Order: sequence, then structure tokens, then C-alpha cells
Amino acid sequence: MVARAFTVAFEGVEARLVEVQCAVSPGMPYFGLVGLPDKAVSEARERVKAALNAMAIALPSKRIMVNLSPADLPKEGSHFDLPIALAVLAAIEIIPKDAVESIVALGELSLDGRLMPVIGALPAAMTAAEEGKALMCPRACGAEAAWVGATEVLAAGSLAEVVAHFTGRKALQAAEAGEIVSGPDAPDLRDVKGQERAKRALEIAAAGRHHMLMVGSPGSGKSMLARRMPGILPPMSAVEALETSMIHSIAGLLSEGGITRTRPFQDPHHTASPAAITGGSKGAKPGQVSLAHNGVLFMDEFPEFPRQVLETLRQPMETGDIVVARANAHIRYPSRFLLIAAANPCKCGFMTDPARACARVPQCGEDYLGRISGPLMDRFDLRVEVPPVAYADLDLPATGEASATVAARVSAARGIQAARFADHPKVRVNAEAEGALLEDIARPDAESRALLAKVAERFGLTARGYHRVLRVARTIADLAGESTLRRPHVAEAVSYRMSLTSRS
Repeated sequence: MVARAFTVAFEGVEARLVEVQCAVSPGMPYFGLVGLPDKAVSEARERVKAALNAMAIALPSKRIMVNLSPADLPKEGSHFDLPIALAVLAAIEIIPKDAVESIVALGELSLDGRLMPVIGALPAAMTAAEEGKALMCPRACGAEAAWVGATEVLAAGSLAEVVAHFTGRKALQAAEAGEIVSGPDAPDLRDVKGQERAKRALEIAAAGRHHMLMVGSPGSGKSMLARRMPGILPPMSAVEALETSMIHSIAGLLSEGGITRTRPFQDPHHTASPAAITGGSKGAKPGQVSLAHNGVLFMDEFPEFPRQVLETLRQPMETGDIVVARANAHIRYPSRFLLIAAANPCKCGFMTDPARACARVPQCGEDYLGRISGPLMDRFDLRVEVPPVAYADLDLPATGEASATVAARVSAARGIQAARFADHPKVRVNAEAEGALLEDIARPDAESRALLAKVAERFGLTARGYHRVLRVARTIADLAGESTLRRPHVAEAVSYRMSLTSRS
């Protein structure tokens, strides 16, 4: 007697369909599990037997073999418990085979038969919808999975409820999507006194998703500025929210089935391991660069991060995704983030203060910022010096605009870009435009071309630097509501590009 159930195995944010086959044949009592299972999947045999025993269901004294197909795909996680139990129950004719084959199931079983929450319900629901099947999952995961909306989600509290559903005694009700979760309120930009140039750079970075580097002495307000970025970014679109939530679902970070349209803000410490930043460890889980997808990645004390970590940022900054390569896994995660990096000008941080600087000035500053390689520095569109604010200025009334005012301009600029790139689904903001598309949207006038020629001659502007100047200039023009790229837009973009270092 052979029966089938279906579940998924995760490869990054992709959930691949797995067929759980169960064969019951004459022979010595045995319960085997094959198909490249990890330790957690292998232990499912004991959890399934205990759960069935708690329901007074006795397994036959025969040979029971469960195969997870495709057999060469690694199977990881405790969510295989429920589909294995369903395949076994169908094979011993407790529940109908055809009903089991019409769903994709995932869930962990406790020893008393309760269904425990698992990660990945959202991408599993996407796969179920693509396969034309319903999804069955633990009740705690139902609200999360129901966000897909394209397939029926059946959420159960125990294996007994699942059996009652399949035998027609009590049908499970379809789960409803959870509430949209409001993110924490971001601090207001108006609270920052002074630093008008840095605030302007922050607005440009938000409008076009341009990577930004701030350099200033300790206490000058770099972290304070960065933490106000979420307050000026527009909410995520429905597509972006689903993309980000799928990553957070794989990482087990979605709470109570709710998704949010607030852009993520990740701020790893500089002692974080390379796997924590880029992804990896057991199961090749997403790292901080992927958890910040469609949001902000803030890296304080940027030169203090290990060189290996800094260099791995180059790929996602350029392409918007990252590949986690391990001996048994080759996973690609989306990593389209806005990087805000902050650094002191030197090791002690007081290179610009003659009264407090060390004896190695200015060599200490060159050595310290030299930890940021030229190719990596080349990927920062905006480079801003953040000088210390005078003590006397701290007693003055707050100046500058509120976050809401700046956010309105940023949202308008993003709206212009959304309309501009409507026919280019892979491009959403100016920072992603390249090639012929960039030449078309950011064609400088004669005065701007002359300025760029002088800059290229004076500072040795690279091809990447030239294109990034045009992208920033296009964003500045969008913020001003102008369709033509003029000299003031290019001049401002060049001023941010040439700050801090002559490396372009």
C-alpha cells in the first residue's frame, strides 16, 4: 500500500515541492525514513509515532518506509512531521489518499499530537498556490500563510483536528490573513540640530536609494541621522512587502502572522560574523543584508568590520542580491538595501581637533579610512562629512524640516521614478538604472557635460563614478520636480561624490 503527501523544502526564499511517499509492506515491524533528511527530519519518526499513540492509533506490525522525493535535495527542519504523518495515515487507510494529495502540508508535531509553529509558511503558501493545492499548517502559522490569498489555507491546532477534517467529522475553517503590523515610530529629523548638508544627503539617498557614507568625529550625530532614515522613506508597496516578508518568514521573524509595510532597518554590530552579515551558518539562513531587503542597512564604525565582511558587500550593493555558497548549498537571496555607513575620521576619532588629535595625524586618518578598499568606496554615491555641532548651538531652537515634510518630497520623487520605470520591472529607483536606460533618463545638457569633463580630468572619475554621478543628479532633479538634468543638479551630485577622498 503506497500513499503520497506533499510538503516543501526551502532553498533561500524559494520553497521547492517535496513528495512524501509512504509504503506499507509485509515484513518485520520497521519505520524507515530516506531521502537525504537532516537530524531534525530523521527524528520525525519518533514524534509521529508518539503523536499517533496519543490519538490511540496503532501502527501495523509491518514494514513502513517513507521516502522524501526528490531524494538528492537536502531536507531540513521540523516542518516535515505533519506531511509524514499524513502519508502514513493515508497508507494505513485512516484518511483518504486523494484528499491528502490535494494539499501541501507543513508543521511540527509535539508528543501529544499538538501542531507547533514552523518557519516558512509564507513561501510555502506561494508554492501551494503555484501547484494548485491548498496549504495545511499549524494554527499559529495560518494568519501568515493567508496573506498569499491565492490558495486556501487550513490551519489546525492538532493532528486530531487534521484527521477529523479528512474524515469529514469536522472541517477546518480557512485561515484569515493577519493584521498589518505598524512598525515603531521613527525619530523625527527635526530633532537633529545643525548638520543641514547631511540631512540633504539623507533625503537624496532616500529618494533614489543611493548608498551613503558619513564620516565625522564621535558624537557628531552620524547614528542619530541614520536612525531617522526610516521616517522619511515611503512605505513598501504590496510587492515589496511580500518580498521582504518571505525573507523574514524563512528567518522566523514574522510575529503573530502579521506583515508590515514599514521598511526594515538593520544595524549589525561591527563584531558580527561574516555569516551573520551575508547569510550562512546551518541551513544557509539569510543574513543582515537580506533581512534589510527593501529597507536600510546601517553599519556604524564601518572600518571596524572585518575586511572579509566589507568586501562581500560589493556584490549586493551592485546587483541587489547575494549568493551564499556552502559545500551543500548554493543559495541566492535578494538583498536590495540602502546602505548607510558611518565612520570616525581616524582610530581615535579626533583627527580634525588639534587639541585632541593623536601624534600620528594625518597618517592615522589615511590608514583608518584606508581599510575601506577603493572598489568599495567607489560604490558609495554620497560621501558626507559630519562635523561636530558647537556646544552653543545645542541651546538654540530646533531648525530644519520635520520628517513628514521631507518624506512627502521623497514620496513624490519615488512616484516619478515608479512612473518612469513602469516598463522596466527590474528597475524601481534611479540607483538601479544602467546602460541605455540610464543614458536615456539622465542625459546631461552641454554645461553639465563640460563640468563632468573637468571633474573627470581633475579627479580621475571612473566609469562607475561617472554613471553614479548621473544617477544622483537624476534623483536631485526628481526632488526638484524637473525633467531636465541641469548643471546645478550635476554640481551638487559631484560635490557629494568628491567629498572625503579623491578616489572616485
